[in-house]
Amino acid sequence: MEDVYKTIKEPAEGLYKEKGSRFIALAYPVENEDEIKTIVACLKEQYYDARHHCFAWRLGVAKTCFRANDDGEPSSTAGKPILGQIQSQDLTNILIVVVRYFGGTKLGVSGLINAYREAATDVLRNAVVIEKTVDERLRIRFSYLVMNDIMKIVKEEVPEILERHFELECEMLLSIRQKDMPVLRSRLAQIESVDFLD
Repeated sequence: MEDVYKTIKEPAEGLYKEKGSRFIALAYPVENEDEIKTIVACLKEQYYDARHHCFAWRLGVAKTCFRANDDGEPSSTAGKPILGQIQSQDLTNILIVVVRYFGGTKLGVSGLINAYREAATDVLRNAVVIEKTVDERLRIRFSYLVMNDIMKIVKEEVPEILERHFELECEMLLSIRQKDMPVLRSRLAQIESVDFLD
């Protein structure tokens, strides 16, 4: 399985206007559905006077977890075109919300599809797309006596050190790319007194 995926670096904003209607597109890097629910709820509060808050998201490296929501627009005219832009850019761990302020003129089905697609395209044009690796975490405990051996491996395998506590009993939380984990784990396992706490 791939251990690299594309997402966006930070929140971004885009805008599309059509016949008086304004489509404000907001994109966010996200990790889980709870985070998505919180962001959507906050945007509904922030843009409380907007008629629609349509969105689409996709999560996970496998890209099999996704959802599109039309929020009252005719079926498949909003969420699907937004999701289509996420898919065409091959992005994941991303949420795009398009907030619509109605301008008084109906756009029709094809007009809506085009408007939501263009708003999503604009926000992705403004976003910084980055490539991330799928990382795994490893928590280890070891005696202070083997500190130098541990640090030598850490220096050579270069995992990210997320936490470290050095006392008589030492503990570290490491993060490393999925494909590099087996080597790191097996090298650490060869040192006496190392316990894996995961």
